[in-house]
Amino acid sequence: MSKKISLGAAITFMIITAAVTFCIAMVFSMNNFNEKVHNVKEREAMYEKIAEVDRIVRQNYSGDIDETQLTDALAKSYIEGVGDKYGTYLSAKEYKALKESLEGKRVDVGAVFEINNGYLRVTQVYDDSPAQSAGLKVGDIVVKIDDTDLTMNNISDAAELIKGDAGTTVTLVVRRDNTDEPLEMTRRSVEIPTVESRLIGDKGYIRITTFNDVTPDQFDRALNSMLNGGAKSLIFDVRDNGGGTIDAAAKMLDRLLPEGPIVSAVYKNGKTEVLATSDRISIDSVPMVVLTNEKTASAAELFAQALKDYSVAKVVGTTTFGKGKMQQLFTLNDGSAINLTVADFLPPVSGSFDGVGVKPDYEVALKLEQGQSFTDLEEGEDSQLIRAIALLESMAQNQGIDEIIPPATQQDDSSSQSESSSESSSQSESSSEDQAA
Repeated sequence: MSKKISLGAAITFMIITAAVTFCIAMVFSMNNFNEKVHNVKEREAMYEKIAEVDRIVRQNYSGDIDETQLTDALAKSYIEGVGDKYGTYLSAKEYKALKESLEGKRVDVGAVFEINNGYLRVTQVYDDSPAQSAGLKVGDIVVKIDDTDLTMNNISDAAELIKGDAGTTVTLVVRRDNTDEPLEMTRRSVEIPTVESRLIGDKGYIRITTFNDVTPDQFDRALNSMLNGGAKSLIFDVRDNGGGTIDAAAKMLDRLLPEGPIVSAVYKNGKTEVLATSDRISIDSVPMVVLTNEKTASAAELFAQALKDYSVAKVVGTTTFGKGKMQQLFTLNDGSAINLTVADFLPPVSGSFDGVGVKPDYEVALKLEQGQSFTDLEEGEDSQLIRAIALLESMAQNQGIDEIIPPATQQDDSSSQSESSSESSSQSESSSEDQAA
């Protein structure tokens, strides 16, 4: 129903409306102004306190002040003081190292080491690397780097001794079969392998150690190799994978998921943004299982939960770490940077897994000796992998998923391994930055 009003009434109504609007705007502006003034006063008090401390120290401290060290410490303490659990300040040197890690390439000799009784033990040698060319082998013990003998006192500096500029040389003295041998190698840029794959019968096993810029291409090559090699099902192993970039995980999921969202972000202002979507699944449908453990975190959790959300894969292992916070890197003028939490990120369907982790469909815990990793186990000793293989076999035979229980995971009272089906329970509601997640 329409209703007419007189011109005078209309003008009066407009004036009243304008006055009310002005009052509302004025109240909002004053509140906003007062909040800003309050924040300014708080910041002024903070700056004054820092200046006061600085003045007292410079007037009274008997030692020398390293200005760079002091500035780095102040910036680091500021980020720590914010209370951001995953926020960090990175010196220019640390930021450079992080960028290399995220890019998946670094100037190095191409090997991975672990500390072992004051020495370095070689745990991995990259293919086509200076270390491989020089003859370095897994299990070698590095006892000396150039002119520096390694001891418990300097072992923490060993990694820095191995690093250097491209084209420079480093000599590692390795102990092998009680004999010391010097191996000279020339540092150069090497691509960090983040994906490993092999066939286990007709099952393609793909282990993903992190998510960085080179991981999607390495994943594509591994996936194609497994499928072209006759794999009829797939196992994705993201155990001990601490995350990486959301972008890398999303690109990999795009090959595995049907059309729909992959990951969304919820920001401080409440805005929700879809960060990535899948156009369509690009491989033929095959049974899939994801292996997880308590060290599976961030982008790796997204990888597992997204496959679970779309019922593309089952998850086997233990509940994951529970990091659903997204960080963003901000570069500072001097080449340093801060990595700051800017949003929560969410998987396609389920809610946030931050603080709770991704719960497996089939819980299987490993019994490991102190300091031992699942990578130290033989294939027949890895009960989580054995369970995944059995699960895929039962799927292929169209049997009940729980009809095949591998002997290695059957229980007795003395076993510390556990296995239970959580398929009937509800799904778990769910460290670029996450864009390094």
